[in-house]
Formats: sequence, C-alpha cells, structure tokens
Amino acid sequence: MRNHAHGINRKLILTILCILCGYGLWNGRAFTLENMNARLSEGLLEQSQKMYLASLNYMEEDHVDSLEEWLAQHAMQLIPLGSYVEDKKDSETDMEDSETYEMILAKQANDENAVDADGNLIGTDDSAQTMNTGALIDTSVEKMRDFDYLLGNFYTVDGSTMIRSDELNGETLLSKDMHINTETEGPKVLIYHTHSQEMFADSVDGDTATSIVGIGDYLTDLLNNTYHIETLHHTGVYDLINGELDRSKAYDLAKPEIAKILEENPSIEVVIDLHRDGVGEGTHLVTEINGKPTAQIMFFNGLSKTRSNGEIDYLANPYIQDNLAFSLQMQVAAYNKYPGFTRRIYLRGYRYNMHLMPKCLLIEAGAQTNTVQEMKNAMEVLADLLNIVLVE
Repeated sequence: MRNHAHGINRKLILTILCILCGYGLWNGRAFTLENMNARLSEGLLEQSQKMYLASLNYMEEDHVDSLEEWLAQHAMQLIPLGSYVEDKKDSETDMEDSETYEMILAKQANDENAVDADGNLIGTDDSAQTMNTGALIDTSVEKMRDFDYLLGNFYTVDGSTMIRSDELNGETLLSKDMHINTETEGPKVLIYHTHSQEMFADSVDGDTATSIVGIGDYLTDLLNNTYHIETLHHTGVYDLINGELDRSKAYDLAKPEIAKILEENPSIEVVIDLHRDGVGEGTHLVTEINGKPTAQIMFFNGLSKTRSNGEIDYLANPYIQDNLAFSLQMQVAAYNKYPGFTRRIYLRGYRYNMHLMPKCLLIEAGAQTNTVQEMKNAMEVLADLLNIVLVE
C-alpha cells in the first residue's frame, strides 16, 4: 500500500515538472515556428491544467503573480495526497478483510456440512458427493503419475476451488512417509469433533453414545486396545452457542483448544476431526464389508484457496501437501483392501484447522441416514486402515 502512495507522489511531481518545462519552453520561444509552437504550448498547458491540476483554473482567485509562484506555493499541498490515499486504503482494506474473514469462517463451517442454523438439512447435490462403487482401481505408481487419471478416479473437486497438476502429484504424495514413531511414549493420535451434535438415523436425543461423539469413543477404543496406538479423544463442544446449534464459528472456537492439547501432548502426530456428512434423505451411504452393513466414509481436504479469492493468506496452511498425502495414502489402502468403503476425496477451499499438524484428517463418516451400528462397523475398517498407513 505504501508503494502505491509513493507512486502517486512520483506521478504528481513528474506532472509538475512537465508543466514547468513546457511553460519554460513556451516562455523562451525555443522553437523555430514561434507562433505555432506558442499556441501549441499554450494549448498543452491549458489541457494539463484541466486534466491533472484542476485547481490551476482558480489561479486568478488565489491572486498569484505567475505560474511559477503558484506551483511553488501549492506543490507541497498536492503531494501529501499519497499519504491520504494510503491511510484511506488501509482503513478500507482492514474493514473488508475483517468482513471477508468472518464470512469465510461461517461459509467454511456451513458449507462443509449442509445444514441451516436450526440444524435442518439443506438439500445437497449428491452427484457432487461421488461414491466409489467398489470397482477395482489401478493404484500403480505409473497410473498415479497421471494427473487426469488421479483426479478422475480419486477426487471430487468442489466448484468453488481448483487444484493444479503440480499440487497433486500422486507419486510424490504416495512417497511421503506417514509412519508414526512407535518407539516413544505418549499419545500418538488425537480425535475430536468440530461438529459434536451430529446424530444418525436411530440416534437417541440426549444420548451422546449414539452421536458422532459416541462413534469417536468407539474408534478411540479400537485404536487403543486392538491396535495399541495410544489415542486421546477430545469431546469439547464447539457448535453450540448459548444452548443453540450454531456452526458459524465452530472451527474458530475449536482451534485454540486443539492447539493447546497438542502443545501439552507433543507426542501426538496425528489429528483426526471426525464428522458425519449431510446428504439427501434418499441417499444411504452404505456398503457391505466382512458381511456387515458398513457406512461409507469420505476424506476431506481444504486447499486454503478459492476461485473467487485465490490464496487465502489469513487461512494459510503450510501442511497442505502433507494433508493431501495422508488422505491419498488412506484412500489407496482402502481401495486395495476394502473396495467400496471410501467415497472420493473431496477437495474444497478454506482450511478447516488442518494447519495444526502435517498428518491431519477430516473424515466425513456416513451421514444422517446411516444407523449407529453401520457407523461402528465403519470405525472397525477405519481403525485397520489407520494401522496400515501409520504403523505397518
């Protein structure tokens, strides 16, 4: 912004110098065709006055004796305009950024899970939430190098954002080491819920065990006791304000609490924000695995940019590539062992607090049309996949 102000100052100074030079040439009869050039200079001076320094038209009212005297008196009054513009622009930009930030926080919270302020499902375009039918997909390195193949078989990109081939290189993402350090003590995984009030088809009002939090309890138990991956489950509530469902600030409210937990537990390497998706009432996200009806899941990545805003600086995430690597490796493991379990990875703008740790997952597990048992069956598969990617 300051460079912009300096640019205005330079333009004003150059304009004044040009007028002075033109006036001097005109006064000195520096050209051969004296009369023609005098008239030309006079015309140029008059137009310059009108176009660049309109207040020159009031020179007579200021009672100055010459153009040189007027310029000497008023040049310094004109030049501070740059500072005024700088102050004005800074003020407007601060206000716009603040409003945009609030808007993005609300949109980030509400777009990720399509419900209104009362918690009622808003009609969604289920075609944008593409399901994997269970068909075998080639996950060889050769295929994963192909951006179009990767995008066409593994991802759904929301219309509000975009991703380039240099940001989504399958070979590079699959080569990143996602293993946790099993030699050190302390919890390795943190599970929490930005949207803790999400329920299922047969959930019981007031019974947390039948909500997404109860599903998080089950996943935590599986990781701790079946796979011996020490896991913490944080059950903080961020989508209730004064007892009313309000998701507009849920991610912002959760951020400092999750950051504090990570600071207090430096052994944590994996952060999982476990959600339940929202779909049309006629959609049932279920498949059969090991003879059990199992809710399908979807990994979700925020890219911290949108088509309309570009890179969102104040929602920056230095771990986007790590986040993408984690979800892709989980997706490939699922395709290879449990085809049909995962839907395509969903890519959207904004950040979703995935900047807190390189190995961050946002998981949309099932939807409001799934049963609690279908969700628990899904957690059994998810726990095995986490063990494959993080430990084996």
